[in-house]
Amino acid sequence: MRARVSWTLVLAAFLALPPFQRERVDEMGFGQIFRIERMMVDPALTQALRSRWDTEASAFAFPWGHMIPSLEDVSRITGLRVHGRAVSGYTYPCYHDLAERLLDLPVERRSSLVPRVALQESLGLFEAGKNTGETEDEYLERLARVSRRELASEPGPQADLDLRRFLVLFLGRLLFATRGDVVHCRFLPLLADLGEVGGYAWGAAFLAHQFDGLSSSERQTSTSGFYPFLQVWAYLHLPALRRGELTRPGLVPIARRWDSRRDTHHLADQLERLQEAIDSYPYLDPYLGEGDEGLPWLVQARPYFGRSRSLGFRQSVVEFPVRDRFRRPGRSFRGLHDTTDWRERAREQIENWERKGKGVRSDATTDDAYLQAGEIASLRALVQSAVQDREAAQRQTAELRSELERVRGTGAGGASSSRSAGGSPSLMEARLAGAVLRAEEAQRHLEERKRDLELAHEQAMTLQSERD
Repeated sequence: MRARVSWTLVLAAFLALPPFQRERVDEMGFGQIFRIERMMVDPALTQALRSRWDTEASAFAFPWGHMIPSLEDVSRITGLRVHGRAVSGYTYPCYHDLAERLLDLPVERRSSLVPRVALQESLGLFEAGKNTGETEDEYLERLARVSRRELASEPGPQADLDLRRFLVLFLGRLLFATRGDVVHCRFLPLLADLGEVGGYAWGAAFLAHQFDGLSSSERQTSTSGFYPFLQVWAYLHLPALRRGELTRPGLVPIARRWDSRRDTHHLADQLERLQEAIDSYPYLDPYLGEGDEGLPWLVQARPYFGRSRSLGFRQSVVEFPVRDRFRRPGRSFRGLHDTTDWRERAREQIENWERKGKGVRSDATTDDAYLQAGEIASLRALVQSAVQDREAAQRQTAELRSELERVRGTGAGGASSSRSAGGSPSLMEARLAGAVLRAEEAQRHLEERKRDLELAHEQAMTLQSERD
């Protein structure tokens, strides 16, 4: 389903909720999303940003260095809470019983997907198609009017059922949308107790979802999730691209201030111009002069800002070590045959979150000094990674040599058929010998890489000493 259509359907369901339900949504920290004006999708801008995404570094590579959307960006642009408990828990091989109990909707056995049409119809969104000649406002008003007839008007069990169905649609089709036309049940366990929903850091989970979508297949040109976030992020950090119009200054969250600027040029021409403009773009700080007035959700979020960041200095584009990188699971939850405890599987990431990240400290007073310190730190990490790779290669080579000697020994003693009657090496022995040679060659390359990195690190340290 197209992103703009999903937004219209979810917004219509929200507007159809009675006032007490909308207050509950607001208390959960989602209310600001529904105050944002519907925005036109800008595929050229999205593709231009994706072309700059460095998967290894999980950051955009711009002329001045790496740059990433931050928790502060999420908080200021969308109004989502980035403080609270980590959005984590269990995923299950089957959600049939859970969906029937919490949503009163059918889910196939061994499935994690809610039928989208059945979910929409449970909220009264029966005629989701747009009529000929109908304006966007008329379309939205009609959807909300029809949906309102199906929803409970007073608090009670039916109202709780309506709210869970709405939240599943909102989370699955808007905030954490994926490509395709499905709605996952993965957040359903967190919605069992509606009073606890507002205690989760949904904004932080949303940012992780954005990174996940950007790091997916390079053949993918669009992004998943709530697309206005990335567009407004580009309006703020890359304003000279002139892709957005500031039509409502002063409103909060910041996404309420912007509209997409219509561009009638061919998509390929737009993309080419955007990429050329980014090639020579200067660094800007979009939040200079921005206060906290009217942004109550920022107060508790502040301890999470300015962590693992560049302290306002430019950050160099450097090589990042990737050893022991956390492997993310497939984007589809179908095929999970066991209950998965993500708090255990992602323990390191969650513990880092609960500590509010690692504060960045630097004695640098200029961009050049900060860049030099960053280069030294990166080279130090790369040296350590190269040492670990070399040691792992040494262990593998030793194991292969030991196995080769064992095979040769048993063959010479006649205890196995490792040598043929003519005395030629067996297939196993030949394969092991080849593996040993390849392991020795890889070990030599790793040793050379380690020496090169150590030399680069020494030169960088010398240069810093001279500057000091």
